[in-house]
Amino acid sequence: MNATTTVTREQETLIRENMALVGHMVRETLFKVPPHVHRDDLASAGYAALVTAAQGFDEARGVPFGKFAAMRVRGALLDELRGLDWASRSVRARARRAEQARQELTAQLGRTPTETELAQLLGVAVSELASVHDDVQRAAVLSLQGFAAGTAEEMLPETALNPEEMLLHRERIGYLHDAVAVLPERLRFVVEESYLRERPLAEVAAELQVTESRVSQLRTEALALLKDGLSTHLEQQQSAAAKDGCVARKRAVYVAKIAARTTMASRLAVTDAQGLLAAA
Repeated sequence: MNATTTVTREQETLIRENMALVGHMVRETLFKVPPHVHRDDLASAGYAALVTAAQGFDEARGVPFGKFAAMRVRGALLDELRGLDWASRSVRARARRAEQARQELTAQLGRTPTETELAQLLGVAVSELASVHDDVQRAAVLSLQGFAAGTAEEMLPETALNPEEMLLHRERIGYLHDAVAVLPERLRFVVEESYLRERPLAEVAAELQVTESRVSQLRTEALALLKDGLSTHLEQQQSAAAKDGCVARKRAVYVAKIAARTTMASRLAVTDAQGLLAAA
């Protein structure tokens, strides 16, 4: 606790008993934002809001502290996300230039240009072109729970769910848990280490003995596979990759593995009645 923050013993008890709430909301938010949004920044804002909530809590209002604190924490995370310019105009402008150049070269060559040819036309290094593509992809990536990335509000977990919404929320988390568990081993390792254990990509790359760029590619591949699998089960949509070919067959096998692993009971067992992750 910050030494400059004065709290009573009762307030400190409320804070300590609800720290897991902040951790849960931060983890859920991290699944929906680009990788360069740092956990520490969100957690710092969330814990500060928790302290403020404890100091301003009035039991006489009849609102449980957990619900009151969740609203405060959500507001703090929203403010933090609004302050992060993770889809800057400069990135979008560079992406548009690259796409225009790609279309020009395609018309000239009669085929899709290579990254080297495209980089030469733009006068940039191939690595810089890859970086622009990666930045735009991160900004546009769909969340792991099947929702389109949009406003900051849409990226934050809800704070006041009715019983039916809570059940659906818990089921989504359960599906996500199963979907991660049946990912191909290499992809699962990347997701678990970079997202769940929050290890830097450099460490993950070193352990796999590959480059950070390769780890980023694996993570993007895992996100696409997760989205496809979750959309199929959660929204009862046909897989977007349901075509002939090796990739389609692999995705079909993956979707089938999710179906074979998951039951309503197993999905709900991942969280408690409040939607917080259950103890392992």
